[in-house]
Amino acid sequence: MGTVFIDQKEINIRSDGDSIAFYSKGKKTGTLPIAPLKRVVIVGNVNIETSVIHKLVKNDVTVTFFTGRLKYIGTIYGQMHNNGLLRVKQYEKSTNEFALNMAKEFVEGKISFQIAFLKEIPNIKPILSMDAQQAIQNLINKIDLIKDATSIDSLRGIEGSSQALYFSVYSKLYPESYGFTKRTKRPPTDPVNAMLSLCYTMLHYEAVREIQLIGLDPTIGFYHQFEYGRESLACDIVELFRVDVDRFVYEIFKQNELSKRDFMKDESSGGVYLKKSGRKKFYPLYEKWAQEERHKLRETVRALARRILDEKASLSC
Repeated sequence: MGTVFIDQKEINIRSDGDSIAFYSKGKKTGTLPIAPLKRVVIVGNVNIETSVIHKLVKNDVTVTFFTGRLKYIGTIYGQMHNNGLLRVKQYEKSTNEFALNMAKEFVEGKISFQIAFLKEIPNIKPILSMDAQQAIQNLINKIDLIKDATSIDSLRGIEGSSQALYFSVYSKLYPESYGFTKRTKRPPTDPVNAMLSLCYTMLHYEAVREIQLIGLDPTIGFYHQFEYGRESLACDIVELFRVDVDRFVYEIFKQNELSKRDFMKDESSGGVYLKKSGRKKFYPLYEKWAQEERHKLRETVRALARRILDEKASLSC
């Protein structure tokens, strides 16, 4: 089972032996054993007893909270690491040449994955073959620039322009009726951007979990520098997996797993979000996809930890 999504208004969650029990309007509606759980995702207004949280934490179950519009609130983790040396090394290397070298690898890795996806586009949508080929060549040129970059700021410029090149082609995969012409974030202004933002966010906190469990500090990154309240190392890691999200979102719409009817627009903010019906469809799709992503995330984080302890180690899984 691994993960359970709890997304039901006015539900009460209580402790029941080695299980958690669900109550609605005073009546018991079901139970769920704790033993197989790794993560619980709670969406919206749910009442949960502290005894349930105690049992989940004791069993190393991660509990993540989102609003009804799937805006992240916070996470409760189980038992943490005891690896102080790893964090000391991480802090040391975040301020020396190691940080720039790692940042180059993160950016080059991201662009390489973008190129790999663009190479598939002529088979997906032949009319975009010329656009894809031109973008690929430009991205190859960007990779050449990375080698000579002397600062994080110069890398940001390379990564930002590469992102624009990639999305100029990726956006054309979708029908015009979806209104997706470029990446918009706060708020997302169309169904595709809504799904990209949601999946990037969920993957980010999957990365935070793996980083916490191995003993690294999620706030101390290498490409993403320290910023109060931001898990910068998770931002670094997720750069390597963004194209995986892009593929996943494209397949969801291509297979008609979700349609425009599953989204709503907030007239006050202009943001577009999944409706309750859309969330119900999304959770099993995400969980099936995320199982493989979690394995890759875990291996990437472990490889990074080895690299921090021994710079000769490889970052590749």
